[in-house]
Parts: sequence; C-alpha cells; structure tokens
Amino acid sequence: MRAREPARAARDNGAVPDRAAAADVPEALAGAPPPRAAVVIHPGKHDDVAAFRAAVSAAMADHGWAEPLWLETRPDDPGERLAREAVRSGVGLVLASGGDGTVTACVAGVAGSGIPLGVLPCGTGNLLARNLGLPLALPEALAVALAGRDRRLDVGTANGRPFVVMAGIGFDAAMLAGASERLKDRVGWAAYVLSALRLLHERPFRVLLRADEGPPRRRWASAVIVGNVGSLQGSIRLLPDAAPDDGVLDVAVLTAWGWAGWLGLAADVLLRRRRTGRLDRLTCRELIVQARRARPWEADGEVTGTARLLRVSVQPGGLLLRVPARGAAHG
Repeated sequence: MRAREPARAARDNGAVPDRAAAADVPEALAGAPPPRAAVVIHPGKHDDVAAFRAAVSAAMADHGWAEPLWLETRPDDPGERLAREAVRSGVGLVLASGGDGTVTACVAGVAGSGIPLGVLPCGTGNLLARNLGLPLALPEALAVALAGRDRRLDVGTANGRPFVVMAGIGFDAAMLAGASERLKDRVGWAAYVLSALRLLHERPFRVLLRADEGPPRRRWASAVIVGNVGSLQGSIRLLPDAAPDDGVLDVAVLTAWGWAGWLGLAADVLLRRRRTGRLDRLTCRELIVQARRARPWEADGEVTGTARLLRVSVQPGGLLLRVPARGAAHG
C-alpha cells in the first residue's frame, strides 16, 4: 500500500499533526474545528465515572480533540442505538467503554458506516482487546484510540446478532449464563471456571451441522463455537488458525462428558490437535447448527436465550477498529 503523507495519515488516524507536518496542511483547513468523538460508556463498569470522564476529556484536549459526546448505556440500549446516534451526529470516532457486550453493541451500531471504533476496556473478559493486543490500561487505550491506525475486521452474525470475538451454542453459553455479575465482580474471570465446573457432567447433545454449501454432518456435541478470533481467557488458543480479517469463520465442535472427557479435551486444545474424538475443527463463511431441542446460545459473551437453530455468517471487512500504530508498543 502506498504510504500516505504524514499530515494526512495523522488526520486519518485521529492524531494531531506535528508542527512540521502542520506546515503542509492547506490554509483553508487551518481554521477547521477540532475533531470530535463520542464515548459510549457502561456506567456500571466504572467505580468512578467522574474520574473516567475527566481522564478522557483531558486526553482528548491533549490530542487536539473537542470535548466528546457522552452517551450512557441503559438496560434497554446496551450501546447499539447510541452508537448509531453518534454516527448520525457526525463524529469522527466512537469509543466503547464497557465489557465485551458493550463493545459488541457498538460494533453493531458502527459496522459499515466507515466510522472507526476505539475500545476502552473495563469488563471481565475483554477478549477482543486481548486477542488484538489492544492495551487494557486507560491511558494507553486512549493513546491508541486517538492516535492509532484503523484496521478493517470481519464481523460475524449469529441469529441476527453481530459478534467480533465468538458465538456458540451449548456448554459455553450455559457457562456464561451461570456466572452472575455479582460473582464476576468478586472473583473476575474465575467466575466462569466455577460455573463450568457445575456443567462437567452434562451429556453431549445431537446436532446437525451444515457449513457453506457442503453436505450436512451429524455430531454429538457439548458445544459448537464459532470464532472470528482464536483465544479464550488465559491466552488459550481454542481456534489457532483464526484471524479477524481473513473473510472466514473458524469453528470448533467440542464433545466431552465428565472429568476424564473434559481433561482429555483440554489436552487436545492445549496441544492444538486439529481433530480427535473430542474435538473437530472446520472453517466456513456460513454455518447452520441444528439441535434436537433448545440449547442456550451466546454472541460475544451475551447469552440471548435458547434456540434449536443457530445460523452464523460473516461480513468481511465490516468494521474499522482503531489499533496501535505500526511499531508502537503498549502495555
């Protein structure tokens, strides 16, 4: 790709051109108003909302941005409508500050708009940030959001709900549903481990899988997980070949029962075995999973309910995400 001029690159990435680069900016742009961002914030994820707002406003001012448009999530709007409202208002950047659910809701609001999304992580999982190497600390996350580069990512859809990390049906959704917000606040991601332990003796169920236009496959499954990225908590690579911008989805069919079965499956995953009696992998652009009876399902950690049918597809390059500039190091 041809390199852009420094001033233009800085503008595209939300950064303020330095003085040398500013000299190349046409005089007609010298009096242009500063860029403005919108911040979609989940207030329940912050111990001190006022301090958070102050830190964001200060970073905006330091980078030459105007005071942001502040939008707080509500039970009836986890972020999608707010993000759409922000795009319609003409902002140049939308920042999502919350857990994975808030980020995904904002993805739904900005996908396809051409407006980039920045992530200010503050949830329990933060799986998108961890998979893409986005900083978790607020100062570094703000630096990336305001002066990073834009990367085009695929967006998955599961039963009409977007996801950028993973979606699934069965064990993973039941585990997520069993980890209460109160427990997550107390012990963090270990809440998911405690929830999973209660499910180890759940028997696998019969599913019918159809990937793209291929023939149907019948399987016993504890869970069918579809990923746009590959890592779980603890940097466990469930889907080692997954890439968020390759135009396809990676699928893992997990089958285990009891302690011995799940320990064997854990070994299969850690050793990155492609196919065993407990683990099957495939890639596709569209997937239909049909179970004999309704099972819990989730998209990016949000359990929506139960269903017998999970229909998954991918929109290649549907999201612009603000990521660290090339060569930048963030902790």
